[in-house]
Amino acid sequence: MTAGNVPDILPASQVAELINGLVKALRAFHMYLPNNPIYQRATENLRIAFLPIWGAMDELVLTVAETDFVWEEQVVYHQLNKSDSLAWGLFKDGMRSLTIKQGAELEELPRFLETINRGRYLPADAGDDLLTLLWEQEFLLIQYHFTEFYGEGGGALPDRSGNYSSGQDDTAAASQRQTDVAQEAPPRAKGVVDLEEFDSTLYFLDESEINYIATEVEAEYRRDVRSSALNVLFDLLEQQGEPAVRSEIIDVLEHLFPNFLNARDFRTAALVLRETKLIGGRAPGLLPEHGARLEAFVAKLSEPAIVSQLVQSLDEAAGLANEPEVAEVLRELRPSALEPVLTWLPNLTSVPLRGVLEGVVDRLASAHTSEVLRILRTPGSEALGAAITLCGRLGLHQAVPGLSETLAHADPAVRLATVQTLALLGTPGALALIDKAIDDGDRGVRVAAVRAAGTRGYKGALKRVEAIVFGRAVKEMDLTEKMAFFEAYGSIAGAAGLKSLSGILLPRGLLKRKESAETRACAAVALSRIGTSEAREVLQRAAEDKDLVVRNAVSRALRERAT
Repeated sequence: MTAGNVPDILPASQVAELINGLVKALRAFHMYLPNNPIYQRATENLRIAFLPIWGAMDELVLTVAETDFVWEEQVVYHQLNKSDSLAWGLFKDGMRSLTIKQGAELEELPRFLETINRGRYLPADAGDDLLTLLWEQEFLLIQYHFTEFYGEGGGALPDRSGNYSSGQDDTAAASQRQTDVAQEAPPRAKGVVDLEEFDSTLYFLDESEINYIATEVEAEYRRDVRSSALNVLFDLLEQQGEPAVRSEIIDVLEHLFPNFLNARDFRTAALVLRETKLIGGRAPGLLPEHGARLEAFVAKLSEPAIVSQLVQSLDEAAGLANEPEVAEVLRELRPSALEPVLTWLPNLTSVPLRGVLEGVVDRLASAHTSEVLRILRTPGSEALGAAITLCGRLGLHQAVPGLSETLAHADPAVRLATVQTLALLGTPGALALIDKAIDDGDRGVRVAAVRAAGTRGYKGALKRVEAIVFGRAVKEMDLTEKMAFFEAYGSIAGAAGLKSLSGILLPRGLLKRKESAETRACAAVALSRIGTSEAREVLQRAAEDKDLVVRNAVSRALRERAT
């Protein structure tokens, strides 16, 4: 299609609408990430805006002027405000023409706009410019033409026609502009000083003075204004005895403190906690109500809802957990924070944060066992499993009364964790609870309980274990559970169980019923737990048993006894 008849088919207003869509997309790409719905909607709108363009031509050629885009000798974009002008942003970097081919809107155009945004916000001392950034992208469907600047110091920017002006012309034009401005300016008021009337020199300070000023300016920019302002408030709070003044300052701190936590500014939050604690203890004439409000900062920090948000925020922000200010804030947590922290611990993804919070949990649980007992006595608590495990890890013997309640929990996993913790504690009260768990309705709980009783050699469980080993219930057990009960019986009964176990293992008379091979093998394992010479003699008598399962069990038992 020739250039002469394109405007007849495609009106300039259509191209102008497309350019406005490009400007809006450029703004959206700067403000939002690619996964944001607004960013995605801007991309889709661009694709839709190009549909009528591609219906009339295969490529769109734009001339880039100072504040305009020109298509087919028609201005399709005009923005006099250069700070907001897309055309000026491209023009000042040297771009004079832009060609967009069909298909560019699918993938290359979003990258092109993102590159323009990068070029617009490059620092003044950056080594790259817009042209370099565009070269790196290696566009296939987008073409552009740049012009170079000449003359000392980069020369002047070309005018709209693309012609370059000489240095002499620039000087003359600048002088003429200054004259025009001076003539058009209103008369200066009396007493107003004009700097043009004074002589000036470029270097009016010594090098040491310049370095000093630069150092001070840099220090001023680095200074933490927020902490300085807060320190002023703390000084006023401590030194001003007027109750109304103190109340107003505390109001300000109460308003700011949650914002510091939400913004993950833990250094400032730690400062507030530290200073309020100090002021509460040393400020002269502090009213009790003001002291209570200062104390409430730590109490508020330890509220379960705030603790949950705090831990989630720390887990999502990689690297924050290693900052000393974070540890300082977390050290101030009160017992009420124990339950939400225990709830979060199994779900954390940050390893450093897990280590910090485990230290917090250990400190709170060791110092406040009453809070641990409260959690254990709350069946619906999400932290129940973690609290049970914590009792075993820290050896909290005071938690045994609470574990007696979790042993009756409806969830077998909770009962199993309870048995494992009781086994670690090993106190008489804990072992008595393990004895009760031997009759639990869940196989896993029973096996864990009887193994714990056998490992501890708990005599109190002998009656219950013996009733199962020599009763009918053992016949319905699988081999693993049956083995666990026989091993526990041998460890608990000792030499007193030798006769009963020998009667199961050794062959009987012709008229007596013979036990199953599995039961006899379990008896052999139990005899190995007794460990006496008499038990070894019984095992040796059964070493040549006709049943392969029994022979293997006896052989293994003899080897274990020998070691």
